[in-house]
Amino acid sequence: MIISVCGKPSTGKSTFFKAATLAEVEIAPHPFTTIKSQEGIAFVKIPCVDKEFNKQCNPRYGYCVDHQRFLPIKLYDIPGLIEDAHLGEGLGLEFLNDIREADVLIHIIDISGSTDEKGNSVPALSHDPLKDVRFLERELDYWYLSILKKGWDRFVKALRVDNLNIKQSLEKQLSGLKVTEEIIETAVKKLKLLHHPSEWNDNDLINLARELRKATKPIVIAANKIDVAGSEMYFEKLKEEFQDYKVIPCSADSEIALREASKHKLISYIPGVDNFTIINESKLSREQLNALNYIKNNVLKKYNSTGVQDVLNYAVFDLLKYIAIFPGGVNKLQDSEGRVLPDCFLMPEKSTALDFAFKIHTDIGNNFVKAINVKTKQAVGKDHLLKNLDVIEIKTSK
Repeated sequence: MIISVCGKPSTGKSTFFKAATLAEVEIAPHPFTTIKSQEGIAFVKIPCVDKEFNKQCNPRYGYCVDHQRFLPIKLYDIPGLIEDAHLGEGLGLEFLNDIREADVLIHIIDISGSTDEKGNSVPALSHDPLKDVRFLERELDYWYLSILKKGWDRFVKALRVDNLNIKQSLEKQLSGLKVTEEIIETAVKKLKLLHHPSEWNDNDLINLARELRKATKPIVIAANKIDVAGSEMYFEKLKEEFQDYKVIPCSADSEIALREASKHKLISYIPGVDNFTIINESKLSREQLNALNYIKNNVLKKYNSTGVQDVLNYAVFDLLKYIAIFPGGVNKLQDSEGRVLPDCFLMPEKSTALDFAFKIHTDIGNNFVKAINVKTKQAVGKDHLLKNLDVIEIKTSK
C-alpha cells in the first residue's frame, strides 16, 4: 500500500506529512522547499478488539491508547507540482513519476486561498482553491495521456498486423500505472469505445486517460489551513463543486502542535479526537495556552478533529477499502513472549482466511488446514471472507 501526499507548492504538504509522521522535514513559506520525495511512517486508527476480551494489548508495531489501535502505514511526501508538470515544468515529470506507484493520493489544498498557482504567498482568500483541484486533475490526466500515446502508432499497427488483444496490449503499456485488463474493459465500455483503436480520436484518448486515472489514483482532498478566518466559505464551495471527492477540513499546523505537546507530556491527546486534556499547565507559557485554546475552539470543536487522522483513515479504509485483521488463539491471545494481541494486519477487502494465513507466513499458508473465528469460536474454511476487526486463529498440518 503506497499513499502519497501531493499538490502544488506551499499548500502545507510537508506540514501535513510532519503532522502525520512527526518526521523532521523542512517547512518554509516558499515554493519547492521539498525537492525530492520523502518517506515516513504514519498511522491509521481503529477500535482495538482488546476491549472485547477485557484485555490490554501490547502491539509489536504501532501503539494502542485507550483501546484505540494505531497501525503503521507508509506515507510519501511528493514535491510540489506546478502547471504543465506533465510537460516537464519544474521537474514535473520526475515528480509525477514519484506518484506512479501510488495506490491513493492525498491532495493537499490551501483552503484559505493564501497560496497562488505557483505556490507563492498571497493575501488570504485571494486565490480560488477550486482551481487547484482542476489543476491536479489536468496534470494527471495529461500525464496518463502522454504515457498512453507513447508509441501509439506502432501500437495500433501491431494490433492490425498481429491481431493482438486490445486489453492485454494496453495493460502491458500502462502496467507501471497499475492499470489492469479489468480496469481497461470497464473504461472502454463506459466510454463506448467499441470501434478499433486506430479510429480513436484525441477526445477519445483523453477521456480514456481520465477514466484510467480515476480508477488507479483515487484522491481524497485535505482542505488544509481551515483554521484561517474565512476559509469555511471556500470549503463549502469546494464540497458543492466536487461532489465526487471526499473533502475533509484540515489544520496540519494544529495537529503538529497537539502531537508535539502530547509528546512532551504537556497534554493528553489522541489523534483524531475532538478534545485534549492539559496535564501540566504550569509548564505552559501564556502564548502556548492561548494557542491550545485557539485550536480547541476554532478547530476541534468546530470540525471534531484537526482532520489529519480522518484523511489517513479515509484513504486506507474508504478509498482502498482495507480491513484490519488480528491473529489470535481461542484459548490464548498472547504470543510466546506474553504480548497480548501483538499483531494486526491490514488486508485488502475480500481477503480470505487463506490469504490471511499467507500474510502471516508462507509456511502457514502452505500448511493451512482451517481457520477459527476467535470471537465466535466457529471454524471456517480457506475461502471464508474476512471482516474488519476479525480475530483469526490458523490451524496448520505442522
